[in-house]
Amino acid sequence: MASYPPAACCTVGFKHEGTPQGKSIRIAGKYDAYLATPPLEKTHKDAAILYLPDIIGVWQNSKLLADEFAANGYLTLLIDTFNGDPVPLQKAHDPAYNIFEWLAHGSNGKNPHTEEAVDPVVEDAIKALKEDYGITKIGSVGYCFGAKYLVRHYTDGIQVGYVAHPSFMDEDELAKLGGPLAIAAAEVDPIFPDERRYKTEKILKKTSQPWQIFFYSGVEHGFAVRCDLNNRVQKFAKEQAFYQAIAWFDHYLLAEV
Repeated sequence: MASYPPAACCTVGFKHEGTPQGKSIRIAGKYDAYLATPPLEKTHKDAAILYLPDIIGVWQNSKLLADEFAANGYLTLLIDTFNGDPVPLQKAHDPAYNIFEWLAHGSNGKNPHTEEAVDPVVEDAIKALKEDYGITKIGSVGYCFGAKYLVRHYTDGIQVGYVAHPSFMDEDELAKLGGPLAIAAAEVDPIFPDERRYKTEKILKKTSQPWQIFFYSGVEHGFAVRCDLNNRVQKFAKEQAFYQAIAWFDHYLLAEV
């Protein structure tokens, strides 16, 4: 793997303050989602972002981030890839929580979060952007768990991607990258440590696609979504990681790539 599977560090962080401005919708009549709509005067015509969340799913912080993408002109669809079964935010590591059991079977033992379960959700979300909203330019952001499925679904219509503190990225799928990819990496990240980052760079160098990796000091896995905003270093890194994404989409998604 180009990055390791999710672990305890994927469940901790801080809830951010704010009032989400988007609306809850259903995709394909069966998947919960959150839609953030840009101001009319700022809307990038025919362009949208598919937001593939970390294992905390559709919640306060991810909604606020979706709103930020919308404020920058992008219709943003935040999809529940966990069929109503996200992992609760923990303020401290819970050694009793078995993430691998949750991935394989879900919280009730009958709701897995495997490729077979998640792929159809992503495919239907892409289809909805195309058919229901008339989108022809699809960018995607993937945080932690979402990174794997972003890389995996370039073949289904994702044209430009951005991932932060990625987990579970498959080397073979990364090697077949179907479009530009930007990565935001944390200095302290047991899921995407130095050796995995170096391996990812080697793989990306062999693709024909534009790519970049920004390395943020003083932060840990999860910083781009659930860092401590009272910490000046973490807040700055989160903001810069967001601007990295916007600049990437403005350049590669809005242009003909």
